[in-house]
Amino acid sequence: MQPPDAATDRPSRSSNLQMRPFLCTVLLSMAAFAQSPSEQIPADDAVRIHEFYKLASQIQDQIWPSWSQVPSPLLVVTADREFLTHHPAPPKDFKAIGNGFYTRPREFATNLLATFPAFGPPSVIVIGEPANTTSKTSTPWLITIMHEHFHQLQYAQPGYFQAVQGLGLTHGDSTGMWMLNYPFPYEKPEVEASFAALRDLLLAAVDEPDPDKAMKIARKYLKSRKQFFAQLSSDDRKYFNFQIWQEGVARYTQIKAAEAAAQYEPTADYAALSDFETFASYAAKARIETLNELRQADLRIWKRTVVYSFGAAEALLLDRVHPHWKDNYFKHPLSMDAFFEN
Repeated sequence: MQPPDAATDRPSRSSNLQMRPFLCTVLLSMAAFAQSPSEQIPADDAVRIHEFYKLASQIQDQIWPSWSQVPSPLLVVTADREFLTHHPAPPKDFKAIGNGFYTRPREFATNLLATFPAFGPPSVIVIGEPANTTSKTSTPWLITIMHEHFHQLQYAQPGYFQAVQGLGLTHGDSTGMWMLNYPFPYEKPEVEASFAALRDLLLAAVDEPDPDKAMKIARKYLKSRKQFFAQLSSDDRKYFNFQIWQEGVARYTQIKAAEAAAQYEPTADYAALSDFETFASYAAKARIETLNELRQADLRIWKRTVVYSFGAAEALLLDRVHPHWKDNYFKHPLSMDAFFEN
């Protein structure tokens, strides 16, 4: 091919000027297209988050009255970014991306599962994507968020943080890590043996189908529970009771949320997820899984994590022998002792 004729094929100066705005628009659009995918929340995560808020709106007040009045900000951590929603005042380092979402480059671990005042009040649920957490798939992940959402209800109670400080267990730790690392005597033989006997009585009371027999076992449990706590130091008692009140009842709430969701009708988008499991299917096994977890609980090896299944089972027992216990739960913060005195 011959080169084009200079006189006929070169655009004029006026046409160059006309093309510049068009070229700028194209270049800007291309740049936006190149950046926007990384700043947009993954479609499956958006579907899951939408489903959480829809489900919560339908079941939360059935489980705990006025639960819906508590702020419920949520931060999902992906490989590269974090996505925040339902926060009343998103921090300045978060960029609005539409549909109520804000984003910033990732700072938290991708497997994190926690609720805390990450940006000051209110407390935020910070959670990785399902595959990166212990939930693995969407429906267990979503019900686990209900567990974390219950922590938002606990933390929103007047005087909660002051009451926690008042336990006197921090020993100078201002990070909150003392809640995980407190030196409870998990490996002390007499404590371990006493807990194992207590665990077995608790399971027997919860599993017993006959109400009268269950009540008799519950009385034995009450006596054994007092003996277990009596052998602990004052600080150890406060710590274990606090963990049962906070994490154990949160796991109980997780079970109740799963069961309340059994009749829930998911959206078409949620049902189309590749890892979709019906809420009825998950509800059928949520309680069983926690009780089976407790059967295997080893205080010496599991340490603090025994409080999840143990505290949940205590709350399930209270449902049987003291059906209105939840009416007074927040009136007795940080300890379940008041419900096992009589």
